[in-house]
Amino acid sequence: MQQPVITTFGWVPEFARGFVRDLRPRWAFEEVGQPYTVDYIDIEFSKTQAHRAFQPFGQVPTYRDDEVEIFESGAMVLRIAERAGKLIPAETPGRMKATQWLIAALNTVEPRVMALAINDLFEADQSWSKDRRPVVVATLDSGLADLAEALGDKIWLDGDMFTVGDLMMVSVLGGLRGTGVLDRHPRIAAYVERGEARPAHRKAMADHLAAFADAAAA
Repeated sequence: MQQPVITTFGWVPEFARGFVRDLRPRWAFEEVGQPYTVDYIDIEFSKTQAHRAFQPFGQVPTYRDDEVEIFESGAMVLRIAERAGKLIPAETPGRMKATQWLIAALNTVEPRVMALAINDLFEADQSWSKDRRPVVVATLDSGLADLAEALGDKIWLDGDMFTVGDLMMVSVLGGLRGTGVLDRHPRIAAYVERGEARPAHRKAMADHLAAFADAAAA
């Protein structure tokens, strides 16, 4: 079996460190115990046809193994889980529930998280940013309240088993680090803390950040 390879940036600005989406497949690899290789590229190469032939939008990460070449972090996490037979229930109902939560993280929750990041980081100097922020925050708070209700008193979204749905949801919610938003949602804050305390997440984050430290020292 060929060792999987992911492609990601070898350097990003400080504000992006800890948030680049290669963290997601890294975490999945660590959870299932799958060794992997990282191919580091720069932003300039990501825009070339050589990279776009693999990732048509010029983004990272990408993934390849002995059978597939894919992009999108959600697809990668599913591939890693299914290939290992871990992080996802074997029976159809449980597998579909885990998958639905992975998709909900990406389709329902992440757009709200990204809306805040865009407003506060990338468009903070625009005239409309200050006036728009309360609406962005209210929409995000509403979604987090709904998620807290769905989580209830469970450890993970579907009970006692940590699945690809939890991995992706915690990864998405990690985008709120430093914003103070999670302070208003203690049940979700505790859920994220449980996820990020997992040894596999800590190892993935350490490896993710180490690449930038190595680049700075070079």
